[in-house]
Amino acid sequence: MASAQDVDKVRVEGQFQSWLRGAVAPLASKAGVSQATFDAATRGLALDWSLPDLAPPGAPPLAGPQRQPEFADPARYVAEPNFAALTKEGQAELARWSKSLDAVERRFGVPREIVVAIWGRESRYGRAKIPYVAIRALATEAFMGARKAQFMPELVAALKILDGDHIALDAMKSSWAGAMGQPQFLPSKYLENAVDMDGDGRRDIWNSVPDTLGSIANYLRRHGWTPGRDWGVEAALPASVPCTLEGPDHSRTGAEWKAAGARPIGGGALPKVDAASLHLMAPAGRTGPTFLVSDNFYVLKEYNESDLYALFVGHLADRLRGGGPIVGTWTTPKGVARSEIAAMQRRFEAKGVDVGTADGLIGFRTRVAIGRWEAAQGRAPTCFPDPGDVGKIAR
Repeated sequence: MASAQDVDKVRVEGQFQSWLRGAVAPLASKAGVSQATFDAATRGLALDWSLPDLAPPGAPPLAGPQRQPEFADPARYVAEPNFAALTKEGQAELARWSKSLDAVERRFGVPREIVVAIWGRESRYGRAKIPYVAIRALATEAFMGARKAQFMPELVAALKILDGDHIALDAMKSSWAGAMGQPQFLPSKYLENAVDMDGDGRRDIWNSVPDTLGSIANYLRRHGWTPGRDWGVEAALPASVPCTLEGPDHSRTGAEWKAAGARPIGGGALPKVDAASLHLMAPAGRTGPTFLVSDNFYVLKEYNESDLYALFVGHLADRLRGGGPIVGTWTTPKGVARSEIAAMQRRFEAKGVDVGTADGLIGFRTRVAIGRWEAAQGRAPTCFPDPGDVGKIAR
């Protein structure tokens, strides 16, 4: 079978044009996009062959290689050097946009440091280059990407943005995966969460910092952020607290964690959560630092479905307030392929064990499943896969 590089591109471009007219146009019309907007957006539109993960008609299907760093080595993702420049630049942005952030906090109840931390993580405070035209990138991925079904509704949502918000086609820039502007919203998230904070009648997350900050805060509040509640804290846990207690399924009150011997690293108190519960979060099981987090941590995960992303944002917010680095050390094993993790997860599922999704990503449910398997072998659970164990687990 031909590779993606060997296909007849002229033929595929013709198929793309037929697809735009036959598949996309009816969906756009049903969503309320005017014919004039659709015609303007697709006139002269060609596929972007430079994008990753393409499987043109006639080429072999893709397995969808992993490209998101938030699912890679935990220690690397939250390594100390990653915070130095973002902290210094973020503190300057906090001062520069203090009045706008005052308004954002009053309106949405989300701390400015959290909002600015997401802004910094997503686009380095608007400095990051956002090189793609969203319509072209989304149309390419919806037509011949590895995740077509996920991109089609985003393409239609992007057409709705053009139709309703009067954003110029060439100005609607995105990542290769269609994440737009400084907050990196997918088009559907833009439609649901973007706000006009500067009062010019437009929701401009590409050029307006107030709109960007307000839109991030609105997203968090709409997804359940509780004002006055901390996200979490790094904590030392005695060996008697098993890592299999990780996740929102095993919440305890602050008093219960304290009675079990948990203590915040660096002194101080456990997170302010009123009467709410705290949850153990251990991105590398017992082979890395551990944290006690509130429900607001899981709201941060709504922005990007990754424990490490939420940890990065929460920790960067703490650094913007003058906090110190993560103290715990990482002894996390390396060298396990994502395909090996996925095969292990499928074995767990065949035995009726909930691992979340068999996607090769080591989320908390997979970590807990590994820890329980280790305990069943008579070993102290680490809740993280060792290269020597992966092929044996759940056999």
